[in-house]
Amino acid sequence: MPRARYRLVDTQTTPYYHCISRCVRRAFLCGFDRMSGKSFDHRKQWIVDRIKHQSSVFAIEVCAYAVMSNHFHLVLHVNTEASQQWAFKEVIERWLALFKGPDIARQYLAGEVLSSFEQDALSAWVEVWRERLSDLSWYMRCLNETIARMANQEDNCSGRFWEGRFRSQALLDTAALISCMAYVDLNPIRAKLCDSLETSEFTSIQERIRHYARHKESSRQHCWLKPLAGEKSQVISDTLPLLRADYLPLVDWTGRAIREDKRGLIPSSVQPILQRLGVEEDNWIINTQHFGNRFYRALGRLNQMRKLAQRTDQRWIQGLAQADSFYR
Repeated sequence: MPRARYRLVDTQTTPYYHCISRCVRRAFLCGFDRMSGKSFDHRKQWIVDRIKHQSSVFAIEVCAYAVMSNHFHLVLHVNTEASQQWAFKEVIERWLALFKGPDIARQYLAGEVLSSFEQDALSAWVEVWRERLSDLSWYMRCLNETIARMANQEDNCSGRFWEGRFRSQALLDTAALISCMAYVDLNPIRAKLCDSLETSEFTSIQERIRHYARHKESSRQHCWLKPLAGEKSQVISDTLPLLRADYLPLVDWTGRAIREDKRGLIPSSVQPILQRLGVEEDNWIINTQHFGNRFYRALGRLNQMRKLAQRTDQRWIQGLAQADSFYR
């Protein structure tokens, strides 16, 4: 029996989550449909545009994404601290960027004087919106419902577009996070849709590469994605816990090893990264190829996974043996 999402997501244990949504019956509703002979590739851009828009509204940052023909992957960072710092007016503006909202919200933004009853009602709504704008389920709900409506309108039909609720995996440490990001960024290469990171369409790795190429001289010009740390002296809390100069070579080497169907020679520049993450190269390659199938709800060291199970009221979490073998 499916478990309620609030019992699976515990941001106090980890703010990082891998989310997956698949089209109904895994049909190619965002790619070339062989049954109808139609191409729906343009819907991939719909998803990317919606993800980008929601990232400017929610207190949820995108670490990695990959949009495929019948599913998409997201690695998200839930930043609850940011939402608590938003001003009263900012919460209203953010919510109205997604939803129509009550009339009193628009009246407040227009500068109209509200009665004490209306002010109390609006204050109650703002606290609800503040919580929802840092909620993983609301983020995925807004994304999936919007895309489903657009697709159904285009096809002049009704019914399900996604096969069901999204699947989520908790990423409990840096090794789990980076491994999952690499797995997501390499999805098109694993599917043999492209042969390089630069040509990997509708992925975060391509977007990062293009962004860094345009802004080589400006380290302050961040991409809309959650940024990688720029320099060794700049590893701060608002960036991902890995240097840009480390992550891109790591993903590039991993992609080459996967395409050649063999381990290959690990470059000297990549070896120290894996040592810091606490994994061996064989484990890294296997994990990056089969991340979605090896781990069900979470990835981390055994003590972290047991802690998550306790906090989310689960007796055990599937994938303990695989997690134990992943780390040194």
